[in-house]
Parts: sequence; structure tokens; C-alpha cells
Amino acid sequence: EVRAELVPPTVKGRFRGRPRLAVDNLGNTKVTASVSGSDNGDQLSYDLHPSNVQIEPGRAAFVKATLKPRKIIWFGAKEQRPYTLSVQRSGANPLPVEGTYLQRGFLPRWLATFFGVFLALGITFAMLWIAYKPNVSSGATEKLAEAGSTLAPSPSASPVLPAPPSPSPAERSPEAPAGGDGDGKGDGGSGGDGGSGGSGGSGGAPKKEKPKPVVPASNVVLRNTTTKKCADIPGYDKGTKAGPVREYTCDGTSHDNQLWDLEVTDPKGGPGGAPLFLIRNVKDRFCMDLANYGAAPLRSPIAEYTCDGTTADNQLWWAEKQPSGAYWIRNFASDNKCLDVSGYSTGGNDTPLTIFDCSNTDDQEWLIIPQTSPAGE
Repeated sequence: EVRAELVPPTVKGRFRGRPRLAVDNLGNTKVTASVSGSDNGDQLSYDLHPSNVQIEPGRAAFVKATLKPRKIIWFGAKEQRPYTLSVQRSGANPLPVEGTYLQRGFLPRWLATFFGVFLALGITFAMLWIAYKPNVSSGATEKLAEAGSTLAPSPSASPVLPAPPSPSPAERSPEAPAGGDGDGKGDGGSGGDGGSGGSGGSGGAPKKEKPKPVVPASNVVLRNTTTKKCADIPGYDKGTKAGPVREYTCDGTSHDNQLWDLEVTDPKGGPGGAPLFLIRNVKDRFCMDLANYGAAPLRSPIAEYTCDGTTADNQLWWAEKQPSGAYWIRNFASDNKCLDVSGYSTGGNDTPLTIFDCSNTDDQEWLIIPQTSPAGE
């Protein structure tokens, strides 16, 4: 017996929705099934991972679904789009699970009304401005004639002011201390020079140092912020060529094989001038790699292989800092997809590392943590 359930049954979004389908095997035998999606009018496209599941008795499997509407609602009210995910087993009828995708408009209706009113007011104001012609007249001629007909007034004798009385000797006596004050001001001027020297000293304050770039870096662990696990190679010794890269409980010492060197090969070769780097394992000196050459598809597993620091292969990565302080580690050759833990935020020990679409809600954020333990310890 197989039971399936959508979590949540209703998802909302403007450009996509991300429900999860839980498939439980309640029987006593292993079940192999495929999952597909459909809806009336073919209004949605479906991206299912994995599209085929094998479930042991008494266990459950989760399928991550991404729903994308084929038509974007730019203005107007939200619309409901019912859909069905079907679990098909060999020799059995399909098990349908119904859900609803609630698609929102890109811009709310009131915003379109506001823009329309604002545009109408702007056009009205411009027309009034063009049509308005203020009456401007000048009275310069009349003023000149009036000025010419007016005689200038005859000059009057200025009054003679009496001479100020000469100061008495008693009044002159305070001038001597004034001279002393002049000396004091001279000293004050010297003090002012000293103050200027102090100001010159303050001008030599050290400048604020720029933050150290995250790459290049040596002896670092890559710790996933969601699973709290670190990028790891199976076992404790050197890995093998084309061997898998997984995650495991963090051990930042040379006893394990979780230490990596981030070696820059092109300081400005990435998007926006970001440095491109290899992720080289300290113990076996192999680099994180994807199968074949060039762009790899979503969910491709990460392996390690002999290092090739050129763009001909797909071993070059670049880091993009996120608001949380962690980093997306993006593969340059694979359309800048992110280093990912397989599954949807549920990875445990020995979960494979893959590449997937970058997101702040899944498990694609990594901390790059330097370790003080030397490689040869």
C-alpha cells in the first residue's frame, strides 16, 4: 500500500511554487514508482526531483517539486491553478494527489490605478503649463522720463563735528597694561603654533584597513549553515581520483580530510571581476570537480579529480557573500549554480554534495572557516 501527500497542499508565488510530495510505503515490499505532474489547460510546467523513487517497506521518500506558470500575471488579482501530481507504480493504477498553486500578480491592481492617475495629472499639468501665457509689461520708459524731469537737490553743507577732548594722563595710564596684554597675546600666538603642531600630529592617524578577501585561503573547512556539517571525503585518509565528496560532522584537524585550500587561478575572471579559484583537498591534493567538461546539469554530484585550473574544465568556483555573512560557492562553468547538499535541507552524515539553483532558503550557504592546525600535524 502506498500513500502520498502534498506539503503544503496550497502554495503561493508570482513566478514559481515549491511544494513537496511525501510518498509513504505502508506495505511489506520495496516499491518503485515514478512521479509526474499535470493540470487542466497545461498552465504549469513541472520540475520534479527525483522523478523516480525506490522506497523500502515502512519508509517514506520526499520529492521536491517546482511549479512554474507558463504565463505571468503582470496586473490584476491572483488566480488559482489546480494541479495533480501522480504516483505511478508498475502494474497499478496511478495515485493522484491534488494541490493548488495560487499565482499572484506581479504588480497589484491599486498600483496600476495609481500610475494611471499620476500619468493623467502629469499630462494635465504639462498642458496647462504650455497654455499659460502670463502678461508681462515693463515700465522702464516712464521711469526714465520721470527721472529726467526731476531736478537733483542742491548739496547741503555737512555739519562740522566738535573735536573729541584729549584724554587726561589718568585715562592714559591703563595703556601700559595693554602693552603687557599685547605680550600675552604674542605668547598666546606661540601657543597657537603649538596647537597647530598638535593638529598636524592628529593628521597622521592610521587609515582604516580594508577587510581581508575570503580567497585565497589555506587550511579551511567548508561548513554548511543549514545542516551544520562540513565538506568531507569518505574515510579519514586520502581520497581517490573520481571519488565522491560528501558532508560529515566537522573535524577541522589533519586527522580527518576536511581541510581545503582555495587557490586563486584568475583574480578577476569571474562575474563582476570576482576571483576564480580551485577547491583543493589538503590531504590528497585533488580538486572538487564535476563529471566531464563544461556545464553540468542540476543535481550533478561533486567528485574530486586531478586539478585543472583552466576554464576548459569545470573545477573553477567563485564566492558570493550573502546577508547572513555566509557565502554561495558558485561553479563558473555550470551557469554559476551553487554548491549544494543533496535533498531539501535534510542532509545528514555522508549526504552527497551536488550543484543546484542558488537559494537562501535551502542548504546552499557555506561558512569558510580557517583552521590553525597545520596540514602536516
